[in-house]
Amino acid sequence: MSVNRREFLGFAGVGLAASAVAPATAWSGMSGNVKAVAFDAFPVFDPRPIFTLTEELFPGQGAELSRAWRTRQFEYQWLRALAGRYADFWRATEEALIYSARALRLDLTTATRTRLMEAYLALDVWPDVPAALPLLSRAGLRLAFLSNATPQILDSAIRRAELADLFEAVISTDSIRSYKPDPRAYQLAVDTLRLRRDQILFVAFAGWDVAGAKWFGYPTFWVNRLGLPEGELGIVPDGTGPGLQDLVTFVGAR
Repeated sequence: MSVNRREFLGFAGVGLAASAVAPATAWSGMSGNVKAVAFDAFPVFDPRPIFTLTEELFPGQGAELSRAWRTRQFEYQWLRALAGRYADFWRATEEALIYSARALRLDLTTATRTRLMEAYLALDVWPDVPAALPLLSRAGLRLAFLSNATPQILDSAIRRAELADLFEAVISTDSIRSYKPDPRAYQLAVDTLRLRRDQILFVAFAGWDVAGAKWFGYPTFWVNRLGLPEGELGIVPDGTGPGLQDLVTFVGAR
């Protein structure tokens, strides 16, 4: 059984490009001030196959499992970070999967759990990525990742997509044993790139990441592939659009 569109768009934090998001317009705030773009992993890497696999392995229940898994994944990360009981992205994600399957009374065998987890090591890029990233680089912008994912996940995806030559830095919050939106996590890009926070445009996949980055002091662009509304946190991204071509327009890199 395949995942239908309605089920798929119900997944927390992943989804298809949504036409409801207005295309970005060029940002007057660029004016040479921004020197680098720091990406969360998922504006670049496409997580949809993970959740397609979930439906393949649990026909008719994959969408519900995916929603529960994704929600519990963030809950475990943030709870552990707040409590000072850190576990990395891989462990928190696996524990969230085990709990969610148990809560839904699904038979999650060791082999099935391994297949789902190892899907994180086989991420491909979104279709708009190969054309967009070189334009940003040729415009003179330094590119970096700033992600909660482990170095292993990031390195595997970068190798598969052959992006190493485009990215100057690959930063995992695992290095400080915490997660975004901890301000210390956003500080990592400032320290690594040796730029002021207002010189780094942060590109988020999730609305909560927009909020965390804005509170920290970054200008932000939200790659809102789900077409979700802005959160009720008093935060508005500097720019938004459903894909990376909108980011290219936003920074005037065409």
